[in-house]
Amino acid sequence: MITKCTFGAMTINNRLHKSDLKIFPDGRVDDGWRRAAGHRLETGDICDLLDTRPDILVVGTGIYGLMRTSGDFKAALAQNGIELIAARTKSAAQTYNRLKEQGQKVAACFHLTC
Repeated sequence: MITKCTFGAMTINNRLHKSDLKIFPDGRVDDGWRRAAGHRLETGDICDLLDTRPDILVVGTGIYGLMRTSGDFKAALAQNGIELIAARTKSAAQTYNRLKEQGQKVAACFHLTC
């Protein structure tokens, strides 16, 4: 459960994270996540997350929403039957919590700064 989200930091299950991160459907958190193209999210940036075959992927695009997903990224998710929900990180964190509480098989990746 994400309990706090501020610029550059996110608290998940009482643990503070200060770098971009991924959350797998089983709840495992992988922090220190980097993208090959900085503020552009591509499928190759989250292959390990997609290998878990979530039903829904929540993407936190940054506090100010500067990270973008490409059309190819969106098409690859759709082709694999994965619903994409992308929003600014605070809103995406709330969405992730709600879906998790509903028992959905949800994965997430969050850009914590811009």
